[in-house]
Amino acid sequence: MAGPAEPDIGIAIATGLQQHRVAMDADSDDQTEPDAPPRRRRGIFLLPNLLTTGGIFAGFFSIVAAIDGNFTMAAWATIVAFLLDGMDGRVARLTNTESDFGKEYDSLADMVSFGVAPAIITYQWGVVRLAEYGVLWGRVGWLATFLYAVAAAFRLARFNTSTQRVGSRYFEGVPSPPAAVAVVSMVWLASTWEVSGLVALAFGICVTAAVGLLMVSRFRYQSFKNLRLSRRVRFANLLLIPLGLILISLAPPIVIFAISATYVSSGPVDWLLRYIRTRRKHDESTPV
Repeated sequence: MAGPAEPDIGIAIATGLQQHRVAMDADSDDQTEPDAPPRRRRGIFLLPNLLTTGGIFAGFFSIVAAIDGNFTMAAWATIVAFLLDGMDGRVARLTNTESDFGKEYDSLADMVSFGVAPAIITYQWGVVRLAEYGVLWGRVGWLATFLYAVAAAFRLARFNTSTQRVGSRYFEGVPSPPAAVAVVSMVWLASTWEVSGLVALAFGICVTAAVGLLMVSRFRYQSFKNLRLSRRVRFANLLLIPLGLILISLAPPIVIFAISATYVSSGPVDWLLRYIRTRRKHDESTPV
């Protein structure tokens, strides 16, 4: 008695291949529909990120210059990084090329140029010579420079994640760029005048640590974001720009350190003045 006929294997394979070909044709038709949005490749904006890259280069160059003992070039490189950091954000806003990548990239660049670089510059200038006075002094010195670096990291992380702002006119804590200029210009001034001795080196290390603490403080600092360059000003006020350039050219380390130190100390001074004013108003309103 003949059993049931076995299915033809060749026919089954051919049927499966035909079904697979039909499915692939349907997928290709779906992908080529005119209503489907075209797939765009992600990219980055060239101009603002190019300025940020220049800031990283300046920060890296300042580290190399400090290792070579050329603190003048290290200071100038930090100033260049400071200028480029102020330009990339403005260029991105003016050209409408702001992006999340640019913001993160700018924060990483600030950490290199204004966090790690000033700490290494101070270490190469003061901590190396401070260690000659004893092992304890050397440890205190490099811990102070580490405090500055980690404070800069905290400052940048807090700025990126904070949802509360003091206001568009103020920063909370001294920003890392002017803090770096203050520290590096101090080293520049001390190396130019050949300052040495335990007291001077210890004072410089303490200033570095204090500036680091001010970066994570709650003191408010002017942001100068409301400064409009397109508005009309008196003709006599334009003389302030060439006068400032003349003063800087006469004694760059002194003038730059004085300007940066004034800005860094403006936060505690402003808090102290407001505290005195508040106490005076409270005393006047309190009946005797």
